Amino acid sequence: MGAPNDLNTLMAMVNNVPPDWTWSAFSLGRDQMPYAAAAVLAGGNVRVGLEDNLFLEKGVLATNAQLVERAVTVIENIGANVVRPDAVRDRLGLTKREPTSVRAAE
Repeated sequence: MGAPNDLNTLMAMVNNVPPDWTWSAFSLGRDQMPYAAAAVLAGGNVRVGLEDNLFLEKGVLATNAQLVERAVTVIENIGANVVRPDAVRDRLGLTKREPTSVRAAE
């Protein structure tokens, strides 16, 4: 669900999430990291990546790995723990699969 980019709207949505749901929040561009912190503080999960933000800082293009590293730093600096991929898969009942190769069109 999309929503306006402000903390009051985020909290209105959070306050209406059923207690047994797993949820995450994110924002675009320069608000990506502040929303990573807000989502964690509100009891949710985080999503970051190049699909929502291309820059590590003004004028500096990012990689997905750099954005994830920055989010981990933000989350740990506010005193929260980062759940690693294997633990997330266990928590959500997911099975890790090997990547499949895609054959180029001939």
